[in-house]
Amino acid sequence: MGRLFGADGIRGIALSEVSCEKALLIGKATAYVLSKKHSRRAKILIGKDTRISCNVLESALIAGICSMGADVHTLGVIPTPAVAYLAVKYGADASIMLSAAQNTFEFNGIRLFSASGYSLPEDVEAEIERLVLDCPEALVPENHQELGSVSNEKNAEWDYVRYLLRSIEHDLGRMKIVVDCANGAAYSSADKFFKGLGVNVTLINNTPDGVNINDSCGTADTSALSKAVVDLRAHAGIAFDGDGSRCIIVDEKGEPIDGDRILANLALYMKNESKLASNTCVVTPMTNLGFFKWAKEHSIVVSQTSASDAGCILERMLSDGYSLGGDNSGRVIFGNISTAFDGELCAARMLEIMAKSGKKMSELSQVFTPYPQIIVEVRIRPIFKGRWQEIAEITEMVDFCSEKLSNDGRIMIKESGTEPIIRVMAEGRDRDAIFQYAHGIAQVVRDHIG
Repeated sequence: MGRLFGADGIRGIALSEVSCEKALLIGKATAYVLSKKHSRRAKILIGKDTRISCNVLESALIAGICSMGADVHTLGVIPTPAVAYLAVKYGADASIMLSAAQNTFEFNGIRLFSASGYSLPEDVEAEIERLVLDCPEALVPENHQELGSVSNEKNAEWDYVRYLLRSIEHDLGRMKIVVDCANGAAYSSADKFFKGLGVNVTLINNTPDGVNINDSCGTADTSALSKAVVDLRAHAGIAFDGDGSRCIIVDEKGEPIDGDRILANLALYMKNESKLASNTCVVTPMTNLGFFKWAKEHSIVVSQTSASDAGCILERMLSDGYSLGGDNSGRVIFGNISTAFDGELCAARMLEIMAKSGKKMSELSQVFTPYPQIIVEVRIRPIFKGRWQEIAEITEMVDFCSEKLSNDGRIMIKESGTEPIIRVMAEGRDRDAIFQYAHGIAQVVRDHIG
């Protein structure tokens, strides 16, 4: 990770860590670098989610971009995968998404995509970072008479929805589903998409007010969705996160299906349809151990990344030509048709599997038996961010618990890339043991850096 950009772009508390001043400079630097690279006026798209800080940050980005002579095309409230897709469709030099994905409203982020719909090349990102942090004085307009213009892409959401509709082949017209939009970026497009598939859809948490994004809803909390599915006797429920990149499924009994089991269903279906490139699925170190056992039994190769961030999954897929990858949080990417994790596309594919197989969602959820797993979050003091391994008492406790589990499980410590939070994950055959170990490590973390 660089000094400015992390795995998912720039992320932090809105208007302080992700300030208007920083957004202005990022807009200037992006326009400057892209215009120089292509020797012409750059075209940059901007999309956003529903959090209250998006409008002011968008204004700052627009001011910076236009001041350097580049043009801005606004997309409005729209999911992150749409911003990546539309960069290609509209022939833009880059696109920018304002979102903090699964985080609550006080956070925001700035994520940049290239003309190809993927993350910006490292050299371009590094140059933007250098200009913003080291020499912002270089970002001075050369000609005050050549300011960029701003226009609104009124058909952006429908262009994205039509792309999604083309990706689903099977008739889903007899299905009844509930969709939890997390009061986020998918609150409008999800309605159009699933109705376009002929699905009988009921939306919940689809009235964003700027501060209720991810607030006890969506992938963060599926309890309301589970109740709605059971009460309405729906075939399934679908939960998105704030930017529409994650998807968690709830079966007809109200039981949630995590990203690992979603990924297993998709991998098996694609393998049987001869659409799983090299019969390989890309996963992360957080993927449940039960997935690996299941994959071996079904002759599916598992390619595991070294880290858990989204960029590592996509990088592995691009380098080796794989067509499916994802993680246990519900992020899935289809390498043959998309350039970003897409919750709506993933959900529709799961409904398609259910329709073609004739199985209930609860039957699909039994694709494999996951090992018992527990994750305990501990908020730490910001000064210890990235430094927990320097604390001997913590590493000794981790080593002790790992040795106790031996070959029957594992311990993993993952630090949030956006907040001062450490997640302690314990997984193994013995549920009581992993509960004890996870909470024991978490307590040591609290005692020393919490």
